[in-house]
Amino acid sequence: MRIAQRVGIAALLLLALPLGAPSAQSVHAYRDASGQWVFTDRGTSPDRAAGDALTVAHTPDTMRVGIERSDVGGILRLTAVNDCLCVITLRIAITQSDLTEVPRGASYPATLEPRTRQVLVEARESARSQLQFEMLAALGSPQATHHPPRPYRVPFTVGTTNRVSQAYPDHFTHTTPDSLYAIDFALPDGSAVYAARGGTVINVRHDSFRGGTGAVMADQANLIEILHDDGTIAVYGHLHWDSIRVRIGQHVMVGEYIADSGNTGFSSGPHLHFAVWRNGGESDVSVPLEFAGPAGTAVTPATGMEITAY
Repeated sequence: MRIAQRVGIAALLLLALPLGAPSAQSVHAYRDASGQWVFTDRGTSPDRAAGDALTVAHTPDTMRVGIERSDVGGILRLTAVNDCLCVITLRIAITQSDLTEVPRGASYPATLEPRTRQVLVEARESARSQLQFEMLAALGSPQATHHPPRPYRVPFTVGTTNRVSQAYPDHFTHTTPDSLYAIDFALPDGSAVYAARGGTVINVRHDSFRGGTGAVMADQANLIEILHDDGTIAVYGHLHWDSIRVRIGQHVMVGEYIADSGNTGFSSGPHLHFAVWRNGGESDVSVPLEFAGPAGTAVTPATGMEITAY
């Protein structure tokens, strides 16, 4: 199944309010008809009931990438925040505004180095000003190219064999650029997961214990993201609750035990979702990859294949 990790990035919208600001200024998000996340200070989407809006929050132990809003002295500022250990590209598009200086249809792109922030919007506002926008973001340098030194290690226990339940060109659920070349392994719940390639951990989530095929599960997958030295990023998704053995900033070696497989997030059953992304400008794009087979041969994964870890 596809893991909706770009939802995870979008959901890390930050809200900065002046002292004494009313709690009614909480930020909400919803998906529009095209599947993009829309952020607004109004509690509902145009075509949904109040209870359907998703209040945006962030988890302290995950990376923080998003937009920080501040309202001080009658000035509204939207600041792009990148607390990640890698470069990001980000763009916000104004979909609704009653601010003269921030017209509907305006677009504000940015490329942020690791651990930096940049003011994208600054405008005068009134007490009842409203602003609604979409955010697109991608991890990693837009100049990154996929150049692994060798085929990837199959990410489960050496000597064991498991079935590939989905791989390119089949796309039962892998229908978006970030998942097109993803591989799903039908691993039993709690199977050990190993790093398929070395790199630096840039994101983890380990607090979800639910899985299912409802839309509410889209951003509930436990995961690990690892930045490679060529600028690409591996994602290991649907991991078992509280099983992650690495932390943000840690360097891991190929073959290192990093977590257990699970059934969290948008998932119809226990499995491991594995993909390698490069920055496509406004979204992450998955890339084709090969795994190490017997005697160093390269194996291209295919749906239904029984694949062994070497």
